[in-house]
Amino acid sequence: MGLWLLRVAFIASLTTAAYVTTPFYMSASSAALFGAVVGAVVILLEINIRRCSLKTLVGGLIGTGAGLVAALLVSLILRSLTFLSTNTAGFLQILSLLVFVYAGMVIGSTRGALFKFGFSSASDRLPEQRFAKLLDTSVIIDGRIGDLVETGFLEGEILVPEFVLRELQVIADSDDQTRRNRGRRGLDILQRLQKKAGIEVKIIEQDYPEIKQVDLKLIEMARELPAKIVTNDLNLNKVAQLRGVKVLNINELANAMKAVVLPGESMQVFIIKEGKEYNQGVAYLDDGTMVVIDNARRMIGRTVDIQVTSVLQTTAGKMIFGKFQSTAEGEKENELDRHRVSRL
Repeated sequence: MGLWLLRVAFIASLTTAAYVTTPFYMSASSAALFGAVVGAVVILLEINIRRCSLKTLVGGLIGTGAGLVAALLVSLILRSLTFLSTNTAGFLQILSLLVFVYAGMVIGSTRGALFKFGFSSASDRLPEQRFAKLLDTSVIIDGRIGDLVETGFLEGEILVPEFVLRELQVIADSDDQTRRNRGRRGLDILQRLQKKAGIEVKIIEQDYPEIKQVDLKLIEMARELPAKIVTNDLNLNKVAQLRGVKVLNINELANAMKAVVLPGESMQVFIIKEGKEYNQGVAYLDDGTMVVIDNARRMIGRTVDIQVTSVLQTTAGKMIFGKFQSTAEGEKENELDRHRVSRL
């Protein structure tokens, strides 16, 4: 908001100055309109220049300089052509100036990223882990980002685009209670991070009106800054990687942090419910990993020692299979159960 107020003040100042000075023999009203138009054009140029990288700007300047040199050479040649009238030669000189300068500016700015200059931007000098982190709506709603940032594992600036905040506000105002509660939780987490000492959370006002989807806006912003996107959205993860944007996926981090268990190892679990297959029990580790245990149906509600038989990695996460070494009494009861089932 402060930047837009500064822009409005700039246009108002230029309009007032033109109204008072009345340049080019204009009337006061015409001069004021002229000042307002010039101010608006300057603001538009400033907005577009801010979106360009330093290499693009330098490339555009080099291309413009090359275009001016080419136009000067063409102008000298046109002056030596005596069969051209003065008006025709003047028009061709102006045409060549416009064409060469425009072409040089466009080619230089589009190819600027390929140039290797003797300097590097601040983002080029920073280590990769210090790049800014862009939060998307899903990871804010998820809630785990608050604890993760507070631990210090995410270094660099934490950036929240204005269009993400708007989407979060829409969710918080939803008629559905579940969505409303998740949206409000996301807003509470952002407020908590802003108040936390040592954590820098910035709201980015930059927007892309020509892009409708929030995910595509995030990708474009991450490419320009540059920054990494922090998300738990699988589709956004894939699209961003296809466009060359680095992504930090919270779900992938959670899976990577799960305990490594090998077949043959022993572990202690609490059986909470019956499994789908006969005489199975189901337990969960602290990280949410499901453990399916054979011969453990009668141990529901108790903590037992099991032996891991296999580990299965699925798209939803990791599953551990094990067996419970039951006592002789338990084996006898299991055998009686099998006989009852067979008789039925």
